Amino acid sequence: MNQNEWVLRYLQTGKRLTARDALQTFGVMRLAARILDLKDSGYEIRREMVEVNNRFGATVKVARYFL
Repeated sequence: MNQNEWVLRYLQTGKRLTARDALQTFGVMRLAARILDLKDSGYEIRREMVEVNNRFGATVKVARYFL
């Protein structure tokens, strides 16, 4: 199974995915590129911007993807 398939199957379970989650779960370092691949294949993947704390404790916004 390739990275696109891993990401798609994960999203199809109803879960949401950030770049950090993708790296920790699947070793996917370029989630946005995988999302673009899936969108180009016809999947309607949505994005929301959420606030999270980075490793320094600062609040930052990141994209969280879902179907």
